Amino acid sequence: MDDLKRMAIFAAVVRHGSMSGAARALGMSPSAISQQVRLLEQAGGVTLLHRSTRKLALTDAGARYHAQCAAMWAAAEQARAELAASRDVPGGELRLSAPVGFARHIAPALGPLLAAHPALSLHLLVDDALIDLIEARVDLAVRFGGLPDSSWAARSLGTLHWWLCAAPRWLERHGTPQTPGQLLAQPWLGFARDGGLPIEVRVPGAEPQTLRVQPRIASNNQLSIQQMCEAGLGLALVGSIDVQDALASGRLVRLMPEWQFGPEDGLRIWAVTPQRATQPAKVRQAIAALQGYLRQQPGVSD
Repeated sequence: MDDLKRMAIFAAVVRHGSMSGAARALGMSPSAISQQVRLLEQAGGVTLLHRSTRKLALTDAGARYHAQCAAMWAAAEQARAELAASRDVPGGELRLSAPVGFARHIAPALGPLLAAHPALSLHLLVDDALIDLIEARVDLAVRFGGLPDSSWAARSLGTLHWWLCAAPRWLERHGTPQTPGQLLAQPWLGFARDGGLPIEVRVPGAEPQTLRVQPRIASNNQLSIQQMCEAGLGLALVGSIDVQDALASGRLVRLMPEWQFGPEDGLRIWAVTPQRATQPAKVRQAIAALQGYLRQQPGVSD
């Protein structure tokens, strides 16, 4: 145990750059710090530090030894963080990033958490762009679909599906498509893609196929696409979580519910955090609140 203490002291000396700096940080006297380092050198039979009146410098052996001491210190700090995180209640500012179309779900999902913890505040960043979590100091981001490789941590919140929809007035003018091939002749709303918008279609009893349609109206925002679909401007694939109100009110009609559009496994919803280590209570409980809310929403599956 004495060796572990001396290793921590040695790491503190290197981190603070002096015996006096380490002494202040650890609440010890400089002479006591110096004695512990000497005992460490005597036990190992090597010199760890070159000392002068102005500065300290690591020897080659000291540099190699310090790497392990610093790792031990970091592990100890992480252990303390684990304990603190397990007992902390949510507080401070939660910086949350979400796409524009998902923003309307934040209030019902996190409202109870915010009401239960007055010390917790929310800073909501609404942006369809994949902002850098570190640069924007984001604690938690809601993302959809495939994620790029990164050091960030991701946890599944659920899965939504693409539903083919049209407004009643559009159906009165154009009728209801009966086969995938008939979709190619219809006016579409969707994201702009070079070479057309690829749409995966799975019809019961038939091989999956990919259709390429050229949207008459294109947008980079899913909420805008749905609004234009409700206005009767064309067909659109709408997220199953977003279309419930429009279907219930009759603003939209779901077409071909037996057909499956988009990826076979649906579109995964992710909670992404910039670190894999233990999360503070505000992040852990926000993820749990989002997951619990989404599990109750029609059109969302596990």
